[in-house]
Amino acid sequence: MSLPAPTPQTRAVITGASSGIGEELARQLAARGYSLILVARRIDKLEALAAELRQKHQITVDLSPCDLANRDARRLLCHELAQQEISILCNNAGFATYGLLQNLDADREREQLELNAVAVQDLTLAVLPHMIQRKSGAILIVGSTSGHQPTPANATYAASKAFANFFAEALHSELQGTGVTCTLVAPGPTRTGFAEAAGIGKIDGAGGGMVWVTAERVARQSICGMDNNRRIVTPGLVAQAQMIGGRYTPRVILLPILKQVFSRLT
Repeated sequence: MSLPAPTPQTRAVITGASSGIGEELARQLAARGYSLILVARRIDKLEALAAELRQKHQITVDLSPCDLANRDARRLLCHELAQQEISILCNNAGFATYGLLQNLDADREREQLELNAVAVQDLTLAVLPHMIQRKSGAILIVGSTSGHQPTPANATYAASKAFANFFAEALHSELQGTGVTCTLVAPGPTRTGFAEAAGIGKIDGAGGGMVWVTAERVARQSICGMDNNRRIVTPGLVAQAQMIGGRYTPRVILLPILKQVFSRLT
């Protein structure tokens, strides 16, 4: 099963499109001829990207600036998307926090859970019924290798990505035979502005190309995975090792190691 063909009427939605993996997904889907709806909080970044993609690929690019962690704002966006013909949904927006939970801002932790988990479910539910009715559509959920394991000093992020990971894999199975697909991409260390936004920019790029993959590569493999109805895409050898280690290493061994590693990031 391949991706739905692009048409002037249909749209591919990308959340978190203002930078990193989301921006690369927008660029690569535009190059394939898809008209887009770009979602992020930073309208200036979206406007610049939209102008570039319209000129380069002669496609329609609509902007939907939205704070997806805000339930009221998200409800309005979901209502708008439910009225349109969405062929692809890329649930990409997310952020992380690091530190002992009792030392972190409670409101920020709740926002993280809203964005990384609840928004993924809400947006999927907004577009899925019409996709199934049309027997055509593709959903991409950007999870994380962190979602394969509980992570001390990164507890909310790992838990929120565990939801995203399991939600995507379960949905992949549910949708078999409907004409609609769901693919999970679970990146490991990726060169984006993600680490800096999380307050751990000092680690960005540490270890070089053997450890870190580019946002361009993650986006390319994600789209290829959707095109081939893959259940899960794990870009890079380090991410694949993290997936295996996170799933199969006994917790009594894994948790002390992760606690020591992640505590040093804060």
